[in-house]
Amino acid sequence: MFFLACNHRKGGIIIAGSTSVQPFIEKVAEDFMEKHPEIKINVQGGGSTAGIQATFNKTCNIGCSSRNLKVSEKGLRVIVIAVDGIAVIVHKDNPIDNLDIEEIRGIFSGKIKNWKELGGKDKKVIPVTREEGSGTRGIFEEIVMDPFEKEIAGEALVKLYNGEVRAAVATDENAISYLSLGYLDTTVKGITIDGVEANIENILSEDFPIIRTLWLITKGTPSSLEQDFLDFILSDEGQEVVEEFGYIKVK
Repeated sequence: MFFLACNHRKGGIIIAGSTSVQPFIEKVAEDFMEKHPEIKINVQGGGSTAGIQATFNKTCNIGCSSRNLKVSEKGLRVIVIAVDGIAVIVHKDNPIDNLDIEEIRGIFSGKIKNWKELGGKDKKVIPVTREEGSGTRGIFEEIVMDPFEKEIAGEALVKLYNGEVRAAVATDENAISYLSLGYLDTTVKGITIDGVEANIENILSEDFPIIRTLWLITKGTPSSLEQDFLDFILSDEGQEVVEEFGYIKVK
């Protein structure tokens, strides 16, 4: 179990959770502290589940989540701050440019083990996944795996963060994984899914199949300071940061 070593401080906010949300929340926090130098905001990662647990336990003021709340987690107050897509990525030299959902499911369930089964090279497929409790993994399982009662195979490599996933695929020609659209860059190749590219236009139109909402979470009514920060991230200035990091702002 993940425990956050956080202590509340007067004039401070502690934020913890999703590593997909963390980078742009850190930037928004920096901008907020520039305007309010008397305020200290401490942003931590740990994953969506850890952030939700920390919010429940009041070891942080605001949690970050990139997955929906489970039934057992209901009762928390959620604030939508951005929309995201989950891109499926391969090495830049991998000739595969497109897969359908069934083929992706086959790879991560362990049914498809060689790239030649998909028209690629005669090489073993190396699936890379996120850790249990990751919001990115949770939404990938919910949309790609769960509807067909499939699970991610135990032999898949497990990485803790989006950045680690990207690095693993960038350095292994036979690897495949998935990550938040905000982490997609030129070190890897984002493939199309059923011919649809992972980009903002296709996410807004809902043509792209793997879409999620990003949240901030509080337990009960936020304090006036916490509400000021929440208002700031939903302001035009805060939402510009969301867009700068490759996510889609809320309207």
